[in-house]
Amino acid sequence: MRRLSIVALATASAGLGHLAPAVAAPIYPVPDGDGFYSAPPDVGNFQPGDVMRSRPVAANGFPGATAWQLLYRSTNSGDAPIAAMTTLLLPPGGGMNRPIVSYQPFVNSLGLQCAPSHSIFDGTMQEAPALNALLARGWAVAVPDHLGPTSAYGAARLGGRLTLDGIRAVKRFGPADLGGSVVGMAGYSGGGMATGFAAALAPEYAPELPIVGAAQGGVPMNIGKLAQDVGLQRSPLFGLGFAAAIGLEREYPAELEMDRILNPTGFALRSQIANACTNDIINAGANKSFNDVFYGAMDADPTVVRILHENSIEIYPGVPRTPIYEWHGANDQVSPQLVRDVLGRYCSQGVRVQLDLIPGADHGTAMIPGAINAFNYLGDRFAGIPAPSNC
Repeated sequence: MRRLSIVALATASAGLGHLAPAVAAPIYPVPDGDGFYSAPPDVGNFQPGDVMRSRPVAANGFPGATAWQLLYRSTNSGDAPIAAMTTLLLPPGGGMNRPIVSYQPFVNSLGLQCAPSHSIFDGTMQEAPALNALLARGWAVAVPDHLGPTSAYGAARLGGRLTLDGIRAVKRFGPADLGGSVVGMAGYSGGGMATGFAAALAPEYAPELPIVGAAQGGVPMNIGKLAQDVGLQRSPLFGLGFAAAIGLEREYPAELEMDRILNPTGFALRSQIANACTNDIINAGANKSFNDVFYGAMDADPTVVRILHENSIEIYPGVPRTPIYEWHGANDQVSPQLVRDVLGRYCSQGVRVQLDLIPGADHGTAMIPGAINAFNYLGDRFAGIPAPSNC
């Protein structure tokens, strides 16, 4: 049997080893008080990407833009129908088949109030002002809640599905007039992971979408290996790894049971951050390690390995058909070598890949310079300029 450390097990929320006395069950977020988010009873009668509900909203922070929110049908990791949300911003003049950028924010949260459909307008989404630069180019911008209806942070393959179905939704939404639009995708960190998964899933999951380029930065290519980096030793970012374990438990409730491996400190931390946004998660888990919240080392079973593989781009066998721009800090805590490995595999199968390693930059400082290049990259793809490659 393949052995994994407690770190990887924790990331996958494995149900093995020491049995804690509590009843095994995920802690789901407090439901959103806005009934618009609720799935209709007949959600299963819709096709992935079908718009089930829509509403115009005030475009706070986006002068001149028109904003809509769309509730659409998607599919979770167990292949069950779910309701998902995307926020659509249209520049002055409306849609008229102008290019669409699906932008996946770097949301690292467990509470539904942290979702992009809320944070984009309430001032808590750090990158929201930058989206005005996309609107100024005349592009439509779609911002999906890519953690899904249970805020399943860490479930990266789900994020890819939600991204692709969100693109389908905005293209099918008649009032936006985007049915003939070409599409680009962009995102950083966790948003980059959703973007990367969407690119890799698209040939099989949504082959009809005219995706002409994907720009992704700071991408964690393997969630188990990243967990080792932030959990084997005490880390200021430990809370994010622990939150990913909670999110995976939510997404795979029949298979992963954190109750079986949490110690009393772990139970308390899970309860503390179950509805928290990024900063509170980081503060609550700062300078802890997996040994502080889980019982000792265990063996992993094939279910754990499978779920880790399903949510790690490094392991996922799918290869994008669209050109890729990837930027990453040369000194990033998220492994640059794994990025090189994945892109090398893509290159070997004919994908046009441009890798930009930013000298001296870490995970935080690489975002802005790479994002500027990313938007220019998408602009060139929209203009039909052949994609560069430095494979």
